[in-house]
This record gives sequence, C-alpha cells and structure tokens, in this order.
Amino acid sequence: MNFFRFFVVVLLAKALAIALYVIVTFISVLSVGKDIDTQRADAIVVMGAAQYDGRPSPQLASRLNHAFYLWKNKQAPLIAVTGGKQRADRFTEAATSQRFLENLGVPPAQIIFEDQGHSTYESLRNLIPALQKGDISSVVVVSDAYHLQRSMLTLRELGIKAQGSATRTSPIQGWQAFERTIKETIGISVGRLMSFEQLWSITG
Repeated sequence: MNFFRFFVVVLLAKALAIALYVIVTFISVLSVGKDIDTQRADAIVVMGAAQYDGRPSPQLASRLNHAFYLWKNKQAPLIAVTGGKQRADRFTEAATSQRFLENLGVPPAQIIFEDQGHSTYESLRNLIPALQKGDISSVVVVSDAYHLQRSMLTLRELGIKAQGSATRTSPIQGWQAFERTIKETIGISVGRLMSFEQLWSITG
C-alpha cells in the first residue's frame, strides 16, 4: 500500500509539474505577443503567410506593413522576407512580400529573402546563410502575436539574437487567435524540451 501511495504521489507531482510548465509557457506566449517596441537590430525578419497569386493575404500584408513601419523608423536597415509556395502557386510568399515592400518604397538592395521554406523552422533555417553572409547577428522578428515566441526561440536556437514585434492589424483575432495560441503553446512546450529542429523533423 505504501508503495502504491508513493507511486500515486509521484505521478500526481509529475502531472502537476507538466501542467504548470504548460501554463507558464502559455502566459509567456501571451506576454511576448504584446511586444511592439524593440531595440535597433541588424535586420527585420518577416514571417511568411499566405499569398494569392502574387498578392499578400490580409495576414501577410499586416506583417509587411508592420515591418515597413519598423524599417521606416530605423529599427533596422534591412528586411528579410520568408516563405515558399504551395504546389499550384505561381508566386512564393517571399517574392510576394518583396514586391509589396518595394512598392512601399523599400530599396531592393535592402531586402533579403528566403523562398524555399514551408514551415517556420524550415524558413528560418534556410534564411541563416543569408543572414551570416550579411554579417547579421541580431534581428527583430515580425509576426502575429501568437506566432512570435516560437519564431524568436527558433532563431535563437539557430544562433541569432532575436527580439520580437507583433503586428496589431492581423485579421486573426478572437477565438481563432486563441486556438492558435493554444497550438503554439503545445509546440513551444515540446520544442523547448527536445529542440525545435527535432520537433520539425517529426511534424514537418
């Protein structure tokens, strides 16, 4: 009986520890998602989102407009855009983002792009050589609030000093944003334990 009680206590303690870990991670995701102001960095990294035949989706446009705002206010001299394309697409997310920023007035020479990634980890991993080539060691990540922490932690795992600035005009709001925050919390909780590279190798 004593052994059984000990086993139950240990099991409950582990369950409580896991629950607390996930709750703290959830609070952390929410907290990081509130960040807007940042210190100066070497580049701004815009996380990709859907594009429609060369036109950024409202979600992608909100990220690009926020990145342009930061660039115009001299948070960083360069903007890096990311994201590949779906099988039937003619344009990549990165190419669409580049064109959008150029139309806003960002010189082509000040835009870096990665156009092969199909996930957060893959896009950022593929971006690293371009950042290293440009001697870029610090970045400001721009994405939706719920997605910001995973992007920052992934870049840090890849050796880049990263801070975040969340767009405030995303169309992903309310319950939809809450659901995605829950998913991000689970992904970050696992990624911190096994590394985001390993998590990507499992989930793709």
